[in-house]
Amino acid sequence: MRVALAATLFAAPDLLLLDEPTNFLDLESTLWLQKQIASYPSTVVVISHDRDLLDNAVDWTLHLEAGSLALYRGGYTAFERQRRERQTLDLKLARKQELQRERLTAFVERFRAKATKARQAQSRLKLLAKLEPVAAVIADQVRPFIFSTPAKPLSPPIVALEGVSVGYEPGAPVLRRLNLRIDPDDRIALVGANGNGKSTLVKLLSNRLAAMSGRVTRADRLDVAYFAQHQLDELNPDGSAYDHLRRLMPDAAEAKVRAHAGTIGFSASAADTPSAKLSGGEKARLLLGLATYAGPHLIVLDEPTNHLDIDSRAALIDAINDYAGAVILVSHDRYLIEACADRLWLVADGQVVPFDGDLDDYRRVVLADRRDDKERDRGPKTASRGDARRAAAQLRIELAPLRRRISEAEAAVAKLNAEIARIDTALADLFAREPAKAATLAKDRANAVGALARAEDEWLIASEALEAAMR
Repeated sequence: MRVALAATLFAAPDLLLLDEPTNFLDLESTLWLQKQIASYPSTVVVISHDRDLLDNAVDWTLHLEAGSLALYRGGYTAFERQRRERQTLDLKLARKQELQRERLTAFVERFRAKATKARQAQSRLKLLAKLEPVAAVIADQVRPFIFSTPAKPLSPPIVALEGVSVGYEPGAPVLRRLNLRIDPDDRIALVGANGNGKSTLVKLLSNRLAAMSGRVTRADRLDVAYFAQHQLDELNPDGSAYDHLRRLMPDAAEAKVRAHAGTIGFSASAADTPSAKLSGGEKARLLLGLATYAGPHLIVLDEPTNHLDIDSRAALIDAINDYAGAVILVSHDRYLIEACADRLWLVADGQVVPFDGDLDDYRRVVLADRRDDKERDRGPKTASRGDARRAAAQLRIELAPLRRRISEAEAAVAKLNAEIARIDTALADLFAREPAKAATLAKDRANAVGALARAEDEWLIASEALEAAMR
């Protein structure tokens, strides 16, 4: 994909047509492509399910629905807002038109037979015929993804690596000296260019690849669900969703198997459709449902969005955020990572280390490295990659105290909100039975509300300081 894109961009066409250009790219290449599209001097038409790309690289959104095209100014978020506003107006207009139809029809039916009103009735009939029906707003219902909750939570850590090396050929590890841990509620995204070992790491974590050296500790009864894009080809092409679930539920009644098929998005006839006839998104939905059937403690997702449209990606985000276990995520979809991941692990140079920053920081590092590579190729008087990395590292160090202040303020706000909710529940019971105790508790609530206001102010001040420092 990178070679194909490079060749296309090198040709510098007057009209550049891109159909899902980010599929099979890593996040780093996606960020670079986003910048190229945004600055391309000629016309670009792009089809993409990458919401971040559509928000940052396009000026107009052309929406195809029910055989019609509608043009909206701006990227995807602007399109969504304008579309909702248009739908609201259409619903109001449709209701107004329906009332008008009812009045005209009632007049015609009442006075059509009267000679004195016949002409007026005829004019009403003509007006009825001229009323252009407002297209009904039909919402595309995307079935939710549902990840089964682990039956029994495990004590942390659920996975721990100590001095681990892993690879495929003896004496040639892909990753070395790994010292990492995963806790039951972690949401970790792996970043790093393709070929650096992200897939190797997730295979190690999901116990599909053994460590060459070091110590891997897994919690007893740890259940890991693993999804990778290449697994779509592993489905039995003749087997339906029902057939695949039946293998997991050999003793269950047919109604129970079909009910579970409906839960993962395959109801009625869809559950009997052979896998060969399913779309890529439907195959991905089936695989996710099969992988998470048993209520795993850890879900490993390696590029889960390649075959999903934007609405299905939103449903996947909801499922990940609602899931009670840990998630390891590899994706080029920045919007997905920002919505789901709490931490980033950088996989590069044979190492895996926590990245101290968010995706905005990482984007600056990636683009600085690429800009540095370009400048180095142009001549000797250019900055080195090491300089760019040192500058990025220095920026992260300088911003770290502000990030800590924000995290501490967020934790305080959450704790105080919970405390206020607890006090409110207690007050509801106490006022009638123990007025004096209720009065004391009410004072505690007032103190908590004051502390909450101060914590929110601290969060706001720290956030504004962070934004100013990042400009």
